[in-house]
Amino acid sequence: MHSFRYHQGELFAENVPLQSLAEKHGTPLYVYSKATITGHFTRLDAALGKLNHLICYAVKANSNLAILNTIAKLGGGFDIVSAGELYRVIKAGGDAGKCTFAGVGKTRDEIEFALQHGIYCFNAESEAELRYINQVAGDLGKKAPVAVRVNPNVDAKTHAKITTGKSENKFGIDFDQILDVYSRVAAECPNLVIKGLQMHIGSQLTNVDPFLEAVQKVVPLVKQVKERHGIEFFSIGGGIGINYRQSLDSGDHAWWEKNAETHPLTVQAYAEAVVPHLEPLGLRILCEPGRFMVGNAGVLLTKVLYEKRGSAKTFKIVDAGMNDLIRPTLYEGWHQITPLKQPADDTLEKVDVVGPICESGDFLAQNRDIPLVKEGEYLAVLSAGAYGFTMASNYNTRPMPAEILVDGDKATVVRERQTLDDVLKGEHIA
Repeated sequence: MHSFRYHQGELFAENVPLQSLAEKHGTPLYVYSKATITGHFTRLDAALGKLNHLICYAVKANSNLAILNTIAKLGGGFDIVSAGELYRVIKAGGDAGKCTFAGVGKTRDEIEFALQHGIYCFNAESEAELRYINQVAGDLGKKAPVAVRVNPNVDAKTHAKITTGKSENKFGIDFDQILDVYSRVAAECPNLVIKGLQMHIGSQLTNVDPFLEAVQKVVPLVKQVKERHGIEFFSIGGGIGINYRQSLDSGDHAWWEKNAETHPLTVQAYAEAVVPHLEPLGLRILCEPGRFMVGNAGVLLTKVLYEKRGSAKTFKIVDAGMNDLIRPTLYEGWHQITPLKQPADDTLEKVDVVGPICESGDFLAQNRDIPLVKEGEYLAVLSAGAYGFTMASNYNTRPMPAEILVDGDKATVVRERQTLDDVLKGEHIA
């Protein structure tokens, strides 16, 4: 679900025409819908209503302060993977006491920062990390709340670069080692407080089966850990996938029908599958969605600079590149691309939509049938709200794009476009 629709021939974000934003603020330009984010949060919150639960938004998906503030006001917590993300949460008005700190390589400075701000829990990914957190906590005269991340060795059947729950992945501790690790830590690490157990099997899952398999496998382990160590929560991770090929309106347009795909996992199907297994535990259940919350809430606007027709291909050269949105290059990510002006008919043209970066891998789409678009016109790259700006870079010394948050008929600049002086700030000639 999202709030991007054609209205009177123009693509809108809620009640704001995107063409006006592109012309006023320039491109590339990220635009987010507050209503979409709010809708996704409230739907998931309601679906988990039978459980004592906390939704901890995965900050790495999109860390803009305005988005974090929106989620904090909804009562959400946060899943962080760095001290920098915790700093952002605090600056956005979020509660550090609702933050879980994941990641396999936490440094001393990060552990100290998190302890000083009273985070809810560290999700530790190795026994060595647990012992180091114990050491740092002891040095500070504090007790560190910890949970162990279990690797359930469940195949999420998603892209190899975003799967996390298999034994060959770097994340978590092997399933058959967990009880021994908890016992050793409880006996040998006096500065740790064991608060829970955590798992996360991967990202962009579009079928409930891997979630159900993981929950059914881990729940008996959770019961054992609860009995032995009195834990208070079980975190089931994130990973709910989104539909990257959604229609922009409710009409029966052949172009959208031809490019539609089966709707992925819904929050209702997700909850119906896992809640019956979680409710009897009597524990607080943490859920850590990222992409689900913001993925379809954002678009990347870009201008067509040139058209190049060759013997093999036609290229639409746009001003957004892989430095602005790297998912197509890094993950073979598929994004719907559509003009800001509604196509007059269903005529399509097979093209490569490519950016200005000096790399052959710089593309937003290859061999894609898109509506006809001319030089100087604008395109919207849909479902760009997650892992878009957060993975952007200054490669080729390109300033980062601006970000806009739309709320009804109001559009606010929530990040200014970088200048070249901003890009060079901090550099010095020796």
